[in-house]
Amino acid sequence: MEENIRVNHNIIVEDRKKMTLTGVKDVLSFDDETFVLDTSLGKMTVKGSGLHIINFDTKSGDFSAEGKLYALVYTSDEKNGGFLSRMFR
Repeated sequence: MEENIRVNHNIIVEDRKKMTLTGVKDVLSFDDETFVLDTSLGKMTVKGSGLHIINFDTKSGDFSAEGKLYALVYTSDEKNGGFLSRMFR
């Protein structure tokens, strides 16, 4: 029997140059301008420049990265549709 355990998800950003996260399940993609992370609260996209991963511990979910940070955005996996899909039901 699989048990769903909720992992705390925290973010610390220091001077827009370093970030530390907890509750990261996986790194889905990354380059020097974008990280896409699977967190305990959903998918997160990190935008910036000169980004690089310092550490990612898959067991604890601890993640840290450096670079110039521009944006942290959560995206929903829900497929409720946009305005047009609701209009043409």
